[in-house]
Amino acid sequence: MNVILIDDEAAIRNAIRSLLAENFPDINILATAGNIQEGYDAIINNKPDLLFLDIELPDGTGFDLLKKFPRVPFKIIFVTGHHEYALDAIKVSALDYVLKPIDTDELCHAVEKARVVINEQEQQLKLQALSENLQGKKVLKRIILSTSDHLQIVSVSDIVRAEADSNYTSFTLSGGKHILVSRTIKEFESLLSGSGLIRVHQSHLVNITYIDRFVKKDGGYLLLKDNTKVPVSPILKKQVLQALTEHLYD
Repeated sequence: MNVILIDDEAAIRNAIRSLLAENFPDINILATAGNIQEGYDAIINNKPDLLFLDIELPDGTGFDLLKKFPRVPFKIIFVTGHHEYALDAIKVSALDYVLKPIDTDELCHAVEKARVVINEQEQQLKLQALSENLQGKKVLKRIILSTSDHLQIVSVSDIVRAEADSNYTSFTLSGGKHILVSRTIKEFESLLSGSGLIRVHQSHLVNITYIDRFVKKDGGYLLLKDNTKVPVSPILKKQVLQALTEHLYD
């Protein structure tokens, strides 16, 4: 696998280089770069299989670099030193990343995932979702849901609710479509925090815009606009009611 490292910190480039040499002797580092222009030239001249790409560069962002390519035929592992909105966008777009300072296990896991043959169309779908999530107001707009046989871009605003099913999560979309994903609901709670989906029960996330009312009887439950009943945990009842109140005045 042929690799290019793009990061403005020489220490980070050297750390990645050393860890790759130690753990993946078959990887060939074609070039390194410290800014967008150097990175663009390195990609054009070397045509890598994999790019380690820093989010923040002196002359812009890693995303600005990607915009220079009408199609992206290489795989990408993003590198960042911050738990920031851009990182949330990367996560919901199902793209890989490593955090600074570079952790060996995290790096190796990302590289092993990059070794798996990925359809270029799937890569473009992920980058499309990322692009949309990074536009305008810092509210995540799209999420990539990976099922057993395909990837699907879903508008967060179309998610009615999500329900835990063992180590899977079942999503219900507006219109009644269901998508089963092999990730836990806890992961999605973290990813979609601040995007309108609230935890109402150990097993349920609900999009606040699809809630019709809170019903006090039977221990308390939410009645959604499609007449679905979703239980509310007694522990979460206070914050659910507070979220509903805040939504009314938003």
